[in-house]
Amino acid sequence: MAGITIAQAQAKLDGWMSADDAVQGGQGYTMGTRTLTRANAQEIRDNIIFWEKKVIQLTNGGGIAAFEVTPL
Repeated sequence: MAGITIAQAQAKLDGWMSADDAVQGGQGYTMGTRTLTRANAQEIRDNIIFWEKKVIQLTNGGGIAAFEVTPL
């Protein structure tokens, strides 16, 4: 099974950002079969943070950095 691509992660982030915009205006927002309302503002924020981190991780090549340490 292939992992999540940058494009997929960005699309999810964009969707959650749109949901946040709609809820800020006092509206509900529908994503697929789920309807999110002002009461779901924390869920929306949590998902924005998750997908933003995922986009950054994928953009940086997985987010793993290796450092060489030379003892004195």
